[in-house]
Amino acid sequence: MIRKAIIFGIRGTTLTTEERHLLKTEMPWGIILFSRNIKNLFQLKYLIKDIRESIKDKNYPILIDQEGGRVSRLNKIIDFSLFSQGFFGNVYKNNNKFFQRSYKIYTDALFNILKDVGININTVPVLDVRKNGPLNFIKDRSFSHDPYIVTKIGKLCIDLHQKNKIGAVTKHIPGHGETSIDSHFSTPIVNTSKKKLLKKDFKIFKDCKSIFTMTAHVIYKSYDSKNVCTHSKIIINNLIRKKIKFKGIIISDDISMKALKFNLIKNAVKALEAGCNLILHCNGNIKEMRVLSKVIPKIDKFTQKKTSHFYKFLG
Repeated sequence: MIRKAIIFGIRGTTLTTEERHLLKTEMPWGIILFSRNIKNLFQLKYLIKDIRESIKDKNYPILIDQEGGRVSRLNKIIDFSLFSQGFFGNVYKNNNKFFQRSYKIYTDALFNILKDVGININTVPVLDVRKNGPLNFIKDRSFSHDPYIVTKIGKLCIDLHQKNKIGAVTKHIPGHGETSIDSHFSTPIVNTSKKKLLKKDFKIFKDCKSIFTMTAHVIYKSYDSKNVCTHSKIIINNLIRKKIKFKGIIISDDISMKALKFNLIKNAVKALEAGCNLILHCNGNIKEMRVLSKVIPKIDKFTQKKTSHFYKFLG
């Protein structure tokens, strides 16, 4: 399988001539979709069909970032903005039977859309444990401040995605919940001890097995005081691979985010060198996509093998 180790976003609701040419010639591993790419159900189906025909692959990975709540990309089809992970965490805490019914209704509606249009990877669940207090940027993107609740709903979320032949992407490994800063805008630093992180934040990722995971652009000072997880060989190899025992494909979070302090190319190269298998570039800037296409290598043998396993999972 000849693919570049990168996932691109695209600019609008239809492929441009330049984007179609880039897909055909550079062969990125996958495409991720956002609200800007969606007008209605029929348009979305046509866009995904066009992408797959351009790449000549009926199982080509099409990702979406559909968490619910304030991270809802499908709202022009069905408004999911009320149903954040935090919403379901609160329902679970207060009434488990109602949680089971309501979460099934929500996920059935979601999976019906994803399967109808052809999206086969969703970047959920968020497994970050919400930090108590006002200084927490994750907020209702997290199921709870209780690791038990995050683990229970996280496992259920992954299981339901897998039963519906949709890949789940756990995030933000090894855990973003201790931060008070949004990594879209600055670099979060976590000073928490190894013992506490391993017991709470990191353990959830060990307990919730998935095909894919996405890195946190966070510095964990007790492990690596210089590099965010995405750029840290220590964290990716010693922690994520060996202690958390993650066996699947590691995707970087978006390399355009301000938490990363280098230029775009260096951000991408450092992530691959650290141990990320795929790079995520979301903004749909065709000039940046062309530049990155020239420096990003083809996927390695490990990623080829895991991609083949994912294709078998799709059936």
